[in-house]
Amino acid sequence: MGEELSGLSVKDLHGMESQLEMSLRGIHMKKGNLIHHENVELCKKVTQIREENSELYNKIYGIRDGEAANRNVFLTNGSSMREDPHPPIHL
Repeated sequence: MGEELSGLSVKDLHGMESQLEMSLRGIHMKKGNLIHHENVELCKKVTQIREENSELYNKIYGIRDGEAANRNVFLTNGSSMREDPHPPIHL
């Protein structure tokens, strides 16, 4: 942890510094890849939840799949489902 560095030459210290920088780059790349994969999975989950919400909305308001795809569905507050992907549901 630094106690034995006093006896090293400048060249050796530069070599160690390069090794540390390469190791840190590898760690950053691996962490970046992990975060990217987590984001991809979260996007898939969001898409799935949105689809489930849409299906539930259609079940609640009695809209068939073909009808929902071909026309706007107006809510009691006057907004449409296409305008707001997360409309409020009044039960």
